[in-house]
Amino acid sequence: MDVKLNAEDAAFRDEVRQFIADNLPADIRRRVETGKRLSKDDHVRWQRVLHQKGWIAPHWPVEHGGTGWSPLRRYIFEEELGRAPTPRIIPFGLAMVGPVIMTFGDDRQKAHYLPRILSSEDWWCQGYSEPGAGSDLASLQTRAVADGDDYIVNGQKTWTTMAQHADMIFCLVRTSTAGKPQEGISFLLIDMKSAGIEVRPITTLDGGQEVNEVFFDDVRVPKANLIGGENKGWTYAKFLLGHERANIADVGRSKRELARLEAIASSELSDGRPLLDDPAFRSRLAALEIELMALESVVLRMLGDGTNSGPPGPEASLLKVKGTEIQQKITELLFEAIGPYAAPFVTEALDDGWNEAPIGPDYAAPLAPYYFNWRKASIYGGSNEIQKNIIAKMVLGF
Repeated sequence: MDVKLNAEDAAFRDEVRQFIADNLPADIRRRVETGKRLSKDDHVRWQRVLHQKGWIAPHWPVEHGGTGWSPLRRYIFEEELGRAPTPRIIPFGLAMVGPVIMTFGDDRQKAHYLPRILSSEDWWCQGYSEPGAGSDLASLQTRAVADGDDYIVNGQKTWTTMAQHADMIFCLVRTSTAGKPQEGISFLLIDMKSAGIEVRPITTLDGGQEVNEVFFDDVRVPKANLIGGENKGWTYAKFLLGHERANIADVGRSKRELARLEAIASSELSDGRPLLDDPAFRSRLAALEIELMALESVVLRMLGDGTNSGPPGPEASLLKVKGTEIQQKITELLFEAIGPYAAPFVTEALDDGWNEAPIGPDYAAPLAPYYFNWRKASIYGGSNEIQKNIIAKMVLGF
């Protein structure tokens, strides 16, 4: 789908495109293009390039370091980041806890944390899910008990993405058992270097270790790190989840992956002719393109006339469901396009520097672990089944 831009917005798009071409480090570009695993340094280097330009937080208010761009320009910017290709901006600080701090935090918290998020000085992770509290988040059991000027935190979080790199974790903790489960939850900011925190990696289907278990054993956290009021964390948690789910749609990245799929289908042969010319495959590809166009039209419709600048509502659940379904379908078609050459499970192929001779074309070796990695997309950020319940209740009124 091509968005019709006026001359000013087209010039802005060209400016963004040229800036990325001039400033995205070549080694990082190569790793993203070839589907390699990225390091913390890769992400931080690119985010600091954007920070120096003043473009790291387009969604933030200008007074906190945002750009003041219209919603359409923010969309153009994100689409160009996905098209380039650039590393995905790590969302935990910029897209998730940052808006919570600027909306519900006190002046000291804003002055301390927001500049460090913008500069990537602090790497954040999310302490929501627990072994017995995933989709039913309100049942979480990690406790924070008041002790003088501190809380003493005990419990366990799981599926904590990139916690091994994190300087800080934002955590939902239980501070009361009175009333409904949602009424006894608080939102705490915890230094990952605190005594009593242990991070244990979890190996995922692709052989990687990007998620972790995080254990808290009598961890002392200053009460000054409480966001808003005690036992009011459920409100802030829902606010944050809206930002997370809207961010997961990632239309620009899916467009790039679809273009890669088309290029591969042009190279692969079926009955002696390019797979892209096969009517059955082409029909499935066209259906996927239509789904992506429809998702993009919904995103643009939400942007409206530029006045929709409030926090994401329940419509973020729709973006999350369709965005992740499309992402998974693209990986499925990639797998089918490459055929048997995609079947060998070579997790090392995702590591930079891997130089074994691939079976089949170069792009085939990383495909199996890449495919398995994307199975998680319909689960994280709140499973798609839960999102459909939210849509039914909050949008359709069932």
